[in-house]
Amino acid sequence: MLPLILAAILIGIALPVQSGLNAQLRIGVAHPLLAAFISFLVGTVALLGFNLALRVPLPSGEALGRIPWWHWIGGLLGALYIYAAVILAPRLGAATLVAAIVAGQMVASLLLDHFGLVGYPQQSATPVRLVGALLVIGGVVLIQRR
Repeated sequence: MLPLILAAILIGIALPVQSGLNAQLRIGVAHPLLAAFISFLVGTVALLGFNLALRVPLPSGEALGRIPWWHWIGGLLGALYIYAAVILAPRLGAATLVAAIVAGQMVASLLLDHFGLVGYPQQSATPVRLVGALLVIGGVVLIQRR
């Protein structure tokens, strides 16, 4: 479990760096939507390269046709995240941005776990878990104070 948690921490380290870099890209290209597009395009090219290098087989058209439509929304949510972070990062700063994102993730995660939605195993929102989420939300309040 520890290696997985460390991997998640490393991804967590990358997110505020990504937001800052994309906010700087916004300045260079003069529009947040264009900056988000370029960021996604670079990521898409990188993922294409990884898939080609690892020779990942493509699914059949039949297999793609069996995928429910809502499973495709993940990419849209990723694009929305990038676009919002480009706009919010320079206004909120890294700490407030990340704290608020984590708070939103925590609330959504508790609901997803509690009801076992989008493929997550059902785990009840116990009082201890709810207190943990409230502490995260309290952290947002404390971090945004200057």
